[in-house]
Order: sequence, then structure tokens, then C-alpha cells
Amino acid sequence: MIRYQALIERDGSSYSVSFPDLPGCFSSGDTRPDAAENAREALSLYLEEARDPKWDIPSPKARKSKRYVWIHPYVDVAVPLMIRQARRSRGLTQKQLAQRLQITLQQVQKLETPGRSNPTVKTLSAISEALDEALEIHLVA
Repeated sequence: MIRYQALIERDGSSYSVSFPDLPGCFSSGDTRPDAAENAREALSLYLEEARDPKWDIPSPKARKSKRYVWIHPYVDVAVPLMIRQARRSRGLTQKQLAQRLQITLQQVQKLETPGRSNPTVKTLSAISEALDEALEIHLVA
């Protein structure tokens, strides 16, 4: 599952949040839990802008500090990006994946677009088989 570390720091009476791997992605909250939830929303909005299929999704780096926490984006953002990453790791174009799945190029484009994709379990299984790769999805509430 896609996730990034957020740096949560006390900032006076509130908490500020930044993502070192994602320039310009930040948030805040009155409490540490509020800051973490707001960070999830900020991360999701940042990644949702990844509508360009050529955009390289930044690789998260692990940092060792209690000030860093792992944040998962919303599932409707994470799943399309996971599909894109899996396809690209196999060196396939969207057109090639569409041929393997026997669907249109436009359907693949939609499957890989954050905020527009809503694949069924059956579709995810077909993608996994077409890519010969296990797509592991962990739902995070």
C-alpha cells in the first residue's frame, strides 16, 4: 500500500505536519491525532493531483524518529496509483495493459486516475493476473 512518512512537530499550541518526500505537502492540527488525520487528507489531495500518467510517484523514504509517522492516503487515491506503479514496474504502457485485460485504453486510464477509479475486486484480480503480480491492498480506516 502507498504510504509516506509525515513529520509531526509541536508548533506552539498546535501541531504542524510536513512530508519530506513531497515538497509543498503540509498540514496542521490542534492535537497530534487531529494533525495526523489532517495529514491524511493533505496527502490524498497531493497525490490526487497525479492525473498525468507520466508523473513519477515519489518513493517514500523511511526515517527513524518518533516525530515521524506513516500516513496512508485515502483508498480512492492509493489504489489507482498502485495499479499505475505495478504496470510501470512491468514496463508496460497503458495500451499494452488494456490489450492484456481486453478492455479499452480509456478504461485503463480511468483505472489509474486518482479520484476517478473505483475498480471491483474482480477487476483488481484481473489486473493482478495480467501483470503477473500480487496487488496487496490494505484498507486503512
